[in-house]
Amino acid sequence: MKSILLVEDDPEISQLLELHLNAPLYSVNHYSLGEEALNSLKLKSYELVILDIMLPDIDGIEICKRIRTAGYHTPIMMLTSRDEELDKVLALELGADDYVCKPFGIRELLARVKAILRRAETVGVADVVNMNEIIFKDIHIDIHKRKATIANKRLDLTPKEFDLLVLMANNKGKTFSRLELLEQVWGYSFSGYEHTVTAHINRLRIKIEPDLNNPIYILTSWGVGYRFADENKTA
Repeated sequence: MKSILLVEDDPEISQLLELHLNAPLYSVNHYSLGEEALNSLKLKSYELVILDIMLPDIDGIEICKRIRTAGYHTPIMMLTSRDEELDKVLALELGADDYVCKPFGIRELLARVKAILRRAETVGVADVVNMNEIIFKDIHIDIHKRKATIANKRLDLTPKEFDLLVLMANNKGKTFSRLELLEQVWGYSFSGYEHTVTAHINRLRIKIEPDLNNPIYILTSWGVGYRFADENKTA
């Protein structure tokens, strides 16, 4: 049984989701306030957080930020009636895994819940199988501990930055389009939000590249996307 934390103040939507996200597949803990949900995360482990943006006490975007800042890697699905591009981009950049706008079809939402849980369970971090670490030049990535260092100094990475780094470093020399990175790291094709990937790539470069004008790790394949440097190539 998968444990789900539902943070939603609308009683009708809460009842609808609790009705469909029921035993034997799921166990739902529901809270109407963000502070209550954050406290629950400290006491219980969840496989998924379904988080509304418009809450009485704390904005859902802020809750998402606090969850990721605290080091929780639990998948987050944002649920909101605000269909604004800025909200979507900000939520994804802060570490949300999906974004669903109200009104929504319950079958579609259930399918997306299953997809997030399946990916988290079977894929793990960036499709790395039977691998605990990646070492390349000064970069050392410990996948099990979700820890990355450069020249023995720990990198302060967000969950998505870490997943991007692992995916690319595990496929040295392979060019990924922005849409491919979006699909493989976020798990969905957020059409029109490929610039979210660009923002993450830029932040990664700032953290790992000794010279931003001449990157040696994350390289640009002009007109296509990005690639991690090959073992035998640095440009």
